Amino acid sequence: MSQTTRYLRTLTFLATIFCLSTGLTAGQAGTGSIRGRVVQPNGNPLSIAVQVRLESIRGVKSTAFTDNQGNFSFFGLTPGLYEVVVDSDTRQDGGNVNVEVFPNSPSIVTVILRERVPESVKKTSVSAGELSQKVPSAARKEFERASNASKEGKIDLAITHYRKAIEIYPNFLMARNDLGARLMAQDRLDEAAEELRVAITIDPKAFNPRLNMGMVLVKQHQFAEAAAQLRNAVSLDATSASAHFYLGLALVGIDDSDQAEKEFKAAHNLGGSEYALALFHLGELYLSRGEREAALKAFEKYLSESPQAPNAAHVRQMIALLK
Repeated sequence: MSQTTRYLRTLTFLATIFCLSTGLTAGQAGTGSIRGRVVQPNGNPLSIAVQVRLESIRGVKSTAFTDNQGNFSFFGLTPGLYEVVVDSDTRQDGGNVNVEVFPNSPSIVTVILRERVPESVKKTSVSAGELSQKVPSAARKEFERASNASKEGKIDLAITHYRKAIEIYPNFLMARNDLGARLMAQDRLDEAAEELRVAITIDPKAFNPRLNMGMVLVKQHQFAEAAAQLRNAVSLDATSASAHFYLGLALVGIDDSDQAEKEFKAAHNLGGSEYALALFHLGELYLSRGEREAALKAFEKYLSESPQAPNAAHVRQMIALLK
């Protein structure tokens, strides 16, 4: 039985418990709904209309648009696990949140948009190849312009300058990596993968392109290749919480739950409360294996470290059902 099958069976079981706890019979149990709001990184409502995607394990399920207060809704949903996604564009960076849908009960979510420069873009390790490159001054100037534009939130302009730097010096490793990271932040995954593969070819021992490539592949659901890239990343920098976290996600995708558990634990041990999300994924993993007590502890610890998490209300529901 696959990890996915076990997980879906667990969700069905929990949905049944939920129906009984609310007085619903099996015949009354029906579809669920999601009601949500998109807010800016500072917590203010989003005043412009943006598209919201609803995804499940089979891909895109539906789309909706926010109103002038950032509100959106999805109805008639089969109970289960979904992901609500707001894509990045030229005006703002995206955001996403996992949500559990229960029968005959609305699930309430808040999608918090990310800051302009995502965490994945920050340098965590620089290879000798990056430091030793003799980059022409013209290419270096374009790279600096790209970096400044990125800091100002002008991502499209940054991408233009990164491409100019690469045109001048095709083997510009840092420019290839940073361009790939910015393209990934805009969900231009195929383009990002193209740049990052070249960067890895230029220097196979460079950590950042391996990490970013693994993240792109996880987003593309190419979990086997993602796991290979992220294992390489971990071997290059075993202190990176991000590398362990995304390797955990990739391993879940290929049904290697035992190793995924180790990676999520490593991510949390290295990253602390900044990687509390690893605890949430540990809870899901334990739940899929029928380890209710371990799942309960992981979810409770997740809420203790991240009480204001966008999915906090739904985790509390899960905790109530597991007790």
